[in-house]
Amino acid sequence: MVPFRSENPTNITPFVVYALITINLILFFYEIFLGERSNYLFELYALIPKELSASLAGNRPNQPVPEIYTLITSQFLHSGLIHIGFNMLFLWIFGNNIEECLGHFKFLFFYLSCGVLAALTHWVLAMESTIPTVGASGAIAGVMGAYLLKYPHAKIILFPFVTKKLPAFFFLGFWFFYQAFKGVASLGLPESSSGSAYWAHAGGFIFGAILATLLGLFRD
Repeated sequence: MVPFRSENPTNITPFVVYALITINLILFFYEIFLGERSNYLFELYALIPKELSASLAGNRPNQPVPEIYTLITSQFLHSGLIHIGFNMLFLWIFGNNIEECLGHFKFLFFYLSCGVLAALTHWVLAMESTIPTVGASGAIAGVMGAYLLKYPHAKIILFPFVTKKLPAFFFLGFWFFYQAFKGVASLGLPESSSGSAYWAHAGGFIFGAILATLLGLFRD
C-alpha cells in the first residue's frame, strides 16, 4: 500500500522538505554515476554498527571519516531506486505538515535527530553487524510518528491499490506495528537474512512522536 496523498494542505512552502528531497536525489544520481565505485561511498559514509562500536570503544577505524558522523551521512545514501522512491514519497506526503507545525529550522533539527536516534536504535540491537546501513527511513519514520500524533484523522488515499480515503491512524498504525513485528521476528536471525533495519524504523517512529511534541508540535 502506498500513500498517494493526504487531505491536509499546508499554508507554507516546505523549503526544508524540498531541500532534503533534492539533496537525496542528487546523491542517489551520483551513486548511479559512480557505478561499482559507489561502494567506496558506502564504506566511508554508511553506518556500520561494528565499526561504530569499535570507534566508541576508542579503537578508531583507519578511515578519514569518523564513524560517529555516519549517523548523519548514512541518512543521505540509498541502496536502490525503490528504496529512495518510497522514502522521498513518504517525506513529501507527511513532511510538509510537520515542517509547518515546527518551523523550518526546528524541522531540520527534528528530522536529522530522528535519523540519528533511529540509527542508534539499530546499533544497540546489532552492535556487531558488519552490514552497512543506509537510508532516510529512520528520519522519515520520525516524521510519520509526529504526523500520527498531530493528524490522526487526516484522510490518506492508498493508490493504486485502494482509492478509498482512510484515516492516517489506520495506515500509520499498521505501518508501525508491521515494523515492530518484523523487528521482533528478525531477532536471532543471521545478519545476512535480517533485511531492512526494522528496529530503526520503529525506533524512529517512537522518537519522532516524542521529540516533535517536545519541540512544540501542539503549540498553536
